[in-house]
Amino acid sequence: MTRTGIRLKAPAPGWTVDADVVVVGSGVAGLTAALRCTAAGLRTVVVTKARLDDGSTRWAQGGIAAALGDGDTPEQHLDDTLVAGAGLCDEEAVRTLVTEGPDAVRRLIDTGALFDTDPESGIIQLTREGGHHRRRIAHAGGDATGAEISRALVEAVRLASLRTIENALVLDLLTDADGHTAGVTLHVMGEGQHDGVGAVRAPAVVLATGGMGQVFSATTNPSVSTGDGVALALRAGAEVSDLEFVQFHPTVLFLGADAEGQQPLVSEAVRGEGAHLVDADGVRFMLGQHELAELAPRDIVAKGIMRRMRELGTEHMYLDARHFGAEMWESRFPTILAACRSHGIDPVTEPIPVAPAAHYASGGVRTDLHGRTTVPGLYACGEVACTGVHGANRLASNSLLEGLVFAERIADDIAATHPATPGPAVQSAEAPGPLLDPATRIAIQRIMTAGAGVLRSATSLDHAADALEALYRSAAIAVEAETDRDSDTKEAEPGVDAWEATNLLLVSRVLVAAARAREETRGCHWREDRPDRDDATWRRHLVVRLTPDRTLAVHRTESASFPPVCPSASASPSPVKAQREQ
Repeated sequence: MTRTGIRLKAPAPGWTVDADVVVVGSGVAGLTAALRCTAAGLRTVVVTKARLDDGSTRWAQGGIAAALGDGDTPEQHLDDTLVAGAGLCDEEAVRTLVTEGPDAVRRLIDTGALFDTDPESGIIQLTREGGHHRRRIAHAGGDATGAEISRALVEAVRLASLRTIENALVLDLLTDADGHTAGVTLHVMGEGQHDGVGAVRAPAVVLATGGMGQVFSATTNPSVSTGDGVALALRAGAEVSDLEFVQFHPTVLFLGADAEGQQPLVSEAVRGEGAHLVDADGVRFMLGQHELAELAPRDIVAKGIMRRMRELGTEHMYLDARHFGAEMWESRFPTILAACRSHGIDPVTEPIPVAPAAHYASGGVRTDLHGRTTVPGLYACGEVACTGVHGANRLASNSLLEGLVFAERIADDIAATHPATPGPAVQSAEAPGPLLDPATRIAIQRIMTAGAGVLRSATSLDHAADALEALYRSAAIAVEAETDRDSDTKEAEPGVDAWEATNLLLVSRVLVAAARAREETRGCHWREDRPDRDDATWRRHLVVRLTPDRTLAVHRTESASFPPVCPSASASPSPVKAQREQ
């Protein structure tokens, strides 16, 4: 694979840790991979951006989907996943997920995760969510599934005395002279055994960094979800795919048109238990739009809400679950109830104002069925990865399961291949790309929300691309001005805020490039100017990579199935376009 030579501007590492595997991220995917690697006797280090329990997993309300109930089968789970994916799921990847999923959930239970069970039978309680034709969602604490999974895995990590480096932002991949992974550079923030920029040297790196919801103004993602893993992979020469398919969760608590940052989620499980979507007049507008009405796949529900909002000229719709009663709200959805009440809304007595907001990246770093990327020794799992499972729209509650199943597969692959100790890391002779002023983060989010949000068009995407390009050029001009003693323009100083803004710009530009190239509406990619789905031309994936000359190469696969990750076998089917990148 061609190395790009592009890296973030940062001080040289001042300290080094050696390991067999470094796992970046501490959600369900990262900690599952780390525990399994440790159990295989591999020296494993976990690097996480905040605290161990502070990733996206802990915010998951709905649950984890698997064919665990009587009468349910992996085949039925597969069918629902393929329908939700709008023709772009890799069927082999989905089959892997649904067949290995039930046992993976049982192993999670053995690790210590406590799911809600029937008080009499002791059997796991299962519920429904959008797109599922059966009750197959296991939950914990009513609506606190992610928090319970995170608790169990963090406790297991600590019991295993697994080495962790918290409050650490990963910067770039280290490679040796042969282009093989040699570890990562990272910056540790705050107190700890290490501080400042350092390196973890390892022949295997597992990216489990979560999503990139912070590219938009309003998102359900925590503030740490700035696309760091995707940006690192791109700079390392890896391929990413399906980044245009950003899932906007239909029912996010509406806090005002100007609300920015992480927004409270109202889980799909609320609709699964019988809540209705209504407009201000109480009309159930999803009836007749899909056989499952409010429980249609998320892209269909989000579009239904947006259409009704446009018809009525309003900024939100309502989720009505008053018929649940206080007891059900308090026992089944205590987290959501508390969040709503903290904002002055009582779901027991009034409908909840809701609107779509950025929630989940269906695409990411392209992998095979063992989590291997197109860079030797670099793996990816969880939301940062694109395994082919989700296609154009993720089926509800498949994300935790995907992280679990593919993390186990990655650990097994690393243990089986015993990666050799890499040679010395080679520093690129290329100058690092310009760093963005941290203040541009808000500008990026507003550009993306306006131009590449739920509703897209050629015009909106062109405007977004031009605005993002202007931000990059401004940063590049600042670098040039550094050599001019008389100039007042200064380049941003290396630091967490500048690195995050730079990562956000890179992933935003890739997302926009893919969205401009895909001239159809499919799944959660909604082009107002191209309202129809075009299977003849577009039932295939867009693969993007950052080339050594700093352009984006966008290619289209030959079918909905992913080609192998081997560079020689995936060497670009038909090019679509190339765009300037940092």
